[in-house]
Amino acid sequence: MSDPLAVIAEMPGVPEAVTEARKAVDRLYGHRVLRRKSPQVSAQSALHGARASAALDGVDVPLEVIPEVTDPVVQGALRVSAELGRLGPTWRTAPRQVLARLHTLAAVGLAGDLGRPRDSADAPDPLGLGAAPGPEEAVARMDGLVGLVTGGSKAPALVLAAIVHAELAAVRPFGSADGVVARAAERLTLTEFGLDPKSLSAVELGHLELGPAYGESLRAYLTGTADGVATWVRHCAEAVVLGIREATAICEAMQRG
Repeated sequence: MSDPLAVIAEMPGVPEAVTEARKAVDRLYGHRVLRRKSPQVSAQSALHGARASAALDGVDVPLEVIPEVTDPVVQGALRVSAELGRLGPTWRTAPRQVLARLHTLAAVGLAGDLGRPRDSADAPDPLGLGAAPGPEEAVARMDGLVGLVTGGSKAPALVLAAIVHAELAAVRPFGSADGVVARAAERLTLTEFGLDPKSLSAVELGHLELGPAYGESLRAYLTGTADGVATWVRHCAEAVVLGIREATAICEAMQRG
């Protein structure tokens, strides 16, 4: 049986990018603070990630005030980040159920049919990716994504996480809060498939810090070429490394007290 993710894992520059991300994670996991305060670092990383995910959807607020912000995009990102730890085991076996739950949390105040696939072609395009596929094609693409998550690929977790993120961002299956759902699913994949089992990398912040490259790399992915897909996976690897840098800074701050 063919393994499309394994093919992507061998595209130009991808093995090297995956290796760099793995090295960054391994270095962080040796930090002495994590011996005692791993859950606290993970919680702070989740908070940083939620703020960044909301910013990528157009609502950028300072970290120190984010819990008090009432904007539905911010509150949705916070609810999603708080729930991820409970969704991990289900993600491997019932990803469709998890995606519905993520949307139910992310889209409160933004949509009416929470957790339900869109039934029209209308879907916001904040990243300039072009028209979203119609409802029938979206369902087919989501079927394919579910198959990738549950299919037991031998490809690195980072490759799977990148494709999960890209497909959700491109297909926009719910028609609202799809960006928040896509980034949450990426983090969940990195955690549950073994690259970052303690969920320490603020990968959402990595995407934010890379600026226009986030949308540009997604548009490259949508070309369907080997170079375009590899560009997106390399971008995700860089986002992981930047997210690890942020988690390291959190550890250092805790160490200083």
